[in-house]
Amino acid sequence: MTDDGYDVAIVGAGPVGLTLASLLGRRGHRVVVLERWPVPYPRPRAVHFDDETARVLAAAGIGEVLGTLGEQAAVYEWRNAAGQCLLRFDWSGTGPSGWPIATMFHQPDLERALSAAARAQESVTVLTGHAVTDLDPSEDGVTVLAEGPQGPVRLTAAWVVGCDGANSLVRERIGTAVTDLGYFHDWLVVDVVPRDHRPWEPMNLQVCDPARPTTAVSGGPGRRRWEFMRLPGESVTELNDEATAWRLLEPWGVTPETADLERHTAYTFQARLADEWRAGRLLIAGDAAHLMPPFAGQGLCSGIRDAADLAWKLDLVLAGQVGPDLLDTYPAERRAHVEQAIGVSVELGEVICVVDPETAARRDAFLLANDADPAKILPVRLPSAVTGGVVHRDANGVPVVGSGAPAPQPRLTLDGRTGLLDDLVGPVVVVAATVDPHEVLSDDQVARLRSLGAVLLHLVPEVDVDGVLLPHLAEAGHVGFVLRPDHHLFAGAATPAALADVVADLLVQLPKAFTVEWR
Repeated sequence: MTDDGYDVAIVGAGPVGLTLASLLGRRGHRVVVLERWPVPYPRPRAVHFDDETARVLAAAGIGEVLGTLGEQAAVYEWRNAAGQCLLRFDWSGTGPSGWPIATMFHQPDLERALSAAARAQESVTVLTGHAVTDLDPSEDGVTVLAEGPQGPVRLTAAWVVGCDGANSLVRERIGTAVTDLGYFHDWLVVDVVPRDHRPWEPMNLQVCDPARPTTAVSGGPGRRRWEFMRLPGESVTELNDEATAWRLLEPWGVTPETADLERHTAYTFQARLADEWRAGRLLIAGDAAHLMPPFAGQGLCSGIRDAADLAWKLDLVLAGQVGPDLLDTYPAERRAHVEQAIGVSVELGEVICVVDPETAARRDAFLLANDADPAKILPVRLPSAVTGGVVHRDANGVPVVGSGAPAPQPRLTLDGRTGLLDDLVGPVVVVAATVDPHEVLSDDQVARLRSLGAVLLHLVPEVDVDGVLLPHLAEAGHVGFVLRPDHHLFAGAATPAALADVVADLLVQLPKAFTVEWR
């Protein structure tokens, strides 16, 4: 790698690409982001992220402004045509990751914050107006060719990550097929800025009316979004019309006199999943790797999780601490996780997108008989734990309970500082126990952990400042636990000896690199 080369080139400066750039930049790696458009896209797109996603965004450097970028959604309610509540999702309060369970936001605001965070890193370069035209991978790196405002650009990087959307050039160069999971529905997406500032109750509403399935949700502070499904016999051209948008908004009391129409666009909601996410030094993330219907609010969230998973693995590879084979665990972990998220989204869509009145009546009767409780009704759950890759397995090769799940984020006091775990220790391996880990682990284990930048914590009441973590460990029957650098749980341990075994397994799965030339 030459002096003017980069560690990572990221194609696409959307939320996923910018998050990955910041996560890597904050670890000191040289990153270039190439974005084809000269200025950020100004219109709304994604409108929801969850507490796990917020945790990653905070780690990317926007935690201090995150609360100002969105509004918390306490409830997501589904009603039938008669106004009866069919399903009610309780999103109130703070999630295990230490952030609100559901936040509604305006994507251009989020992208501005992420762009500022990325550009604030000395090792990160963001090149807008640079359309990548070709990639030439070799054993030593990747040559990236782009067309910039001043003409052709040629640069090199050790790794290239395509965060370049559904029509990804990087995915094309990987040469992978994309599996169509068989879900297609056209919807008119309408974003408005109300002038009357009235409260909307509930904030997020799904109307399961066979006459016109409709979504009405927050579009972030001061904004609202409606989504209207295209009906049989209705053309996309007819639906995607400003007059149609106002006509469909009128029953909601939204008119040109009470609101500004920010956007109306017909979208085909679909479910698609790339078969391969890595080929040598090329990787893909976000919409380049997967698309899903919006009904579970997991499209953006899944892309941000991709960035978090890639960041810690690229970090260790670039630092020469592990070999590049660790990157094979990225698709092993993320693809199955995303496939389950797509399954949930499609399942919800099949409940919503019913236009036959008799079928809708049977659906309503079933849902009403189950007290609007999603736990009683939905056969599929949103995934929490990764099930492949870097997880702790039992003797039969099955991941142990909890392994691969995001660890709760408590407040701790360390070295006189009190704050959330992530803010205090950073994106590193954490070994924490009610006994001093130094007294449990071998000298070789401690040395190897230190080489990885790990933090070893002796959990005592003075550290567990809110008295949350120690009771949680006791209830689980554990004396300690090991976290991956993305602060997903690798495993808990019931005894000090078991803790040493868990650490040994992690170190086996993070083998030393034979060379540091990967940088």
